[in-house]
Amino acid sequence: MKDFCSEKAKSFTESVIRDMTRVCLKHKGVNLAQGFPDFPAPQEIKEAAIKAIQADANQYAITWGTPALRQAIAEKFARYNGVPIDPEKEITVCCGATECMIASLMAIVNPGEEVIVFEPFYENYGPDTILCGAKPRFITLHEPDWHFDEQELARTFNNKIKAIVINTPNNPTGKVFSVEELQFIADLCLKWGVVAVTDEIYEHILYDGARHISLASLPGMRDQTITINSISKTYSLTGWRVGWAIASAGLTGAIRKVHDFLTVGAAHPLQEAAAMALRLNPGYYQTLAEEYRERKDFFGQVLEEAGFRVFRPRGAYYIMTDVGHWDFRDDFACAYYLVEKIGVATVPGSCFYNRAELGRTKVRFAFPKKMETLQQAAEKLRKFKPKKG
Repeated sequence: MKDFCSEKAKSFTESVIRDMTRVCLKHKGVNLAQGFPDFPAPQEIKEAAIKAIQADANQYAITWGTPALRQAIAEKFARYNGVPIDPEKEITVCCGATECMIASLMAIVNPGEEVIVFEPFYENYGPDTILCGAKPRFITLHEPDWHFDEQELARTFNNKIKAIVINTPNNPTGKVFSVEELQFIADLCLKWGVVAVTDEIYEHILYDGARHISLASLPGMRDQTITINSISKTYSLTGWRVGWAIASAGLTGAIRKVHDFLTVGAAHPLQEAAAMALRLNPGYYQTLAEEYRERKDFFGQVLEEAGFRVFRPRGAYYIMTDVGHWDFRDDFACAYYLVEKIGVATVPGSCFYNRAELGRTKVRFAFPKKMETLQQAAEKLRKFKPKKG
């Protein structure tokens, strides 16, 4: 029988993260695999969405975003990130940060060009570059602090590199790129004419004095950066799929064209509610970070007591662990044992790496859950008695 599938589709797998959610449901486990909250989103944001629906904001919005949302994005980006932007010409609202990333890369990358991606990475980034017809070039973040080798990165830049993808705070490691690291990256981008595509959806979830810096705020980078964000993580609204890409007018024009033919537009009433969310009192973000810090500290200790080697995150809501000292064949064997025998779903570490061997001893836990859920997981993990390797 003729094979009708494209070579692109054959070159990557389905999402391992979302597959682990399906396995978790099958075994009725505690889902610490997929990064979505199991607690309610802020009531006032939900009421704003209901109000927008009742007001009949139910037809197509402007393709690249409602005026109210784009204005709110511009105001918040100037206030929090220190970069003034034009809401009419420099913002594209998409169906979540996921669409923002693929639309942005498709807008700037030509087949045969190359895109730098730090590994471990959020699993969409590799397939995104492949779907663009580009060649991904991977730079390893080294534990325990997830630093990169500056010389290796500098050697990787060349005339074929079109973009570099940066996720800070980082999924899955919790790394927060320092201003010195970002300046080093910026200098290389400026030298080689490379666009930085930054995924900043965890910008408000920071710990231990970590500070979020937008690469677009560094000298010379405003017009060479596409900044991606969304309401998913900050406002516990992962199912709404409302995100945005901020870029210069020239880049935005290209992103808007790709976005238009990918999805046309994000849900109109949810955009109206998102505009309200972005204007919440600044105290909301302080409370958000503190509540996640409590979860991080609690569950990090649970994992250490269970024998996991824990890499403490400085941002986002994930904990990477090492399980190489136990007698598991690899990370998948450990992850399936945890969900099938213990009742706790995790993500095998190798799915975050191009070189799978770098993640064979790692599993990732997500902790955006009610404390009761984390306590339930803790009780299960106390029964976890693996053999030493």
